Amino acid sequence: MIRFRCLGINSVVPIHESCILDNIIFRNYAFKSDLKIKWNRPEKIPCYKPEKSGDLKGFPKLDKKQVLLEFRDSKELQSADENVKKLFTLEFAPKKYTNRIFYNDIVEKVKRHEYDRTSIEAKIAKWTGVIRAQQEHLDKFPRNLRLKVILKELIEKRKKHLRHLRRWDYKKFEWLIENLDIVYKPEPTESYVISRKDSLRKLTDKYCEGIKEDRLNLYKLKLESEHPAFLAEKISCLKFIRDEQIACGTEVTVTDDEINEVQKQLDDLKKKNEELNKQNENE
Repeated sequence: MIRFRCLGINSVVPIHESCILDNIIFRNYAFKSDLKIKWNRPEKIPCYKPEKSGDLKGFPKLDKKQVLLEFRDSKELQSADENVKKLFTLEFAPKKYTNRIFYNDIVEKVKRHEYDRTSIEAKIAKWTGVIRAQQEHLDKFPRNLRLKVILKELIEKRKKHLRHLRRWDYKKFEWLIENLDIVYKPEPTESYVISRKDSLRKLTDKYCEGIKEDRLNLYKLKLESEHPAFLAEKISCLKFIRDEQIACGTEVTVTDDEINEVQKQLDDLKKKNEELNKQNENE
């Protein structure tokens, strides 16, 4: 039971799904459409995830038998005992030493010369290594809020430098993101809030367009199936008109070439349909 105050009416009127009162349609909000349209709010992706940062690769699995970066050129370690050498490998070192080797390896791909550590390519490569190491850490400890903030700032910093490089040296930008396996995702020119109403409108429009397209395709198939009969009827009509004009002694407007042309169209169409039927049978 719903009370209406409209056009001077103050009464209680029963209403279920819809009712018409003085040419005004009142609809119940509990009314459900028959359209098979369902909208689910998209899942929010955290800013530190690779899907947002654009990193195509994660932190790699390094060989634990590698010697620590600081002792690779040590001559004493080369001649030391095997047990001593193991103590200076990644197997017995904290995680930060593994990260250092990864940072060094990723910078080696793009550095300009042997001692390059300050060029924009080397900086972006170093930040990429840090980002991937921290992403791996956050997968294990997702409640580390401080690290989330640090990682978000670093991703934005890298994106800022990539945007600068893209503007001033596009070839180097393309080469860099290809070597580092990064997808650059610029900021959208227009931003809007995702709402249920707007999304349902778009889905409804898409659903209606699909219905129209399906019906047009069915109508097209129907017309194509009637095409041979139409051409046969056209040939008979043209012959009838020609014969009547000859019998009446008037100017003949229908020539044999026109009739032969329509006949050729009919023969080609029948041949095409036979080939299609053979293909369908083979499939």
